[in-house]
Amino acid sequence: LTVIHLDWKDLVGEIPPEIGNLTNLQQLNLDYNFSLSGEIPSEIGNLTNLTNLNLYWNQVSGEIPLEIGNLTNLNYLNLSNNQLTGEIPSEIGNLTNLYSLDLSSNQLTGEIPTSIGELVNLEFLILDDNQLTGYIPSEIGTLMNLTELYLHSNQLTGEIPQAVCDLIESNNLDMDDILYGNNLINTCD
Repeated sequence: LTVIHLDWKDLVGEIPPEIGNLTNLQQLNLDYNFSLSGEIPSEIGNLTNLTNLNLYWNQVSGEIPLEIGNLTNLNYLNLSNNQLTGEIPSEIGNLTNLYSLDLSSNQLTGEIPTSIGELVNLEFLILDDNQLTGYIPSEIGTLMNLTELYLHSNQLTGEIPQAVCDLIESNNLDMDDILYGNNLINTCD
């Protein structure tokens, strides 16, 4: 079994820890079930062949497991529109093959980890509509392939680092997608 597509299936209940036994799985799509709940089992970290993990538009709660950092073949990670809490684990920086990371519309707190700067292939970084605090890490400025950067509607503070200003200009990113709903000082020219 390499692919599970169970989106829009009205699934209820929790993701069973036994999911971790499906070690050949490459795609796990459980999005748009709306009533899928409980925590992401740590056993998800056993699925080291995964390229796509989509759990968006559910009621998944708890923290993002640290074991997510084991999924080094991931290209797409979308956990948006759930009830996730806690901090973005620094282990996310292990996912160097990612080109889309969407953790938007959750209840994530804490700072954006500097390890995000390790995601050199990232094209889409979508962290808006959470409760993230602290500064924008200058390491985001090293993500030269970014075409979309959504950080709005958090509680970010401080100045936008010069490296991020340079990226915004060179990649023609939308400043409103960063500033709106934060307490940031726009130091970009």
